Amino acid sequence: MITIYDVLRRPIITEKSNYQSGKLNQYVFEVASKATKTMVKDAVEQLFDVKVERVNIINVAPKQSQNRVNRQLRVRRRGYKKAIITLAPGDSIDVFEGVK
Repeated sequence: MITIYDVLRRPIITEKSNYQSGKLNQYVFEVASKATKTMVKDAVEQLFDVKVERVNIINVAPKQSQNRVNRQLRVRRRGYKKAIITLAPGDSIDVFEGVK
């Protein structure tokens, strides 16, 4: 059984996620591999005290490279599950706000 503290692993902070948090009121998190949309919604609402409108989940594939000598594939970075959370207007999460 996964608790709400195990569902969210870390926030993903990139240029695209900064744009989404500023303009679209969407926040991106890496989540546990067995997490569902309802589990992610409950965890975000309880941990950050915000109202979640929508949750989209994406399975990010692992990055692979090919060895030139014997043409074997090797994994450079493992895959993970990512959740894009859309909040209600007026709500925000302070982790993504930057220096105040």
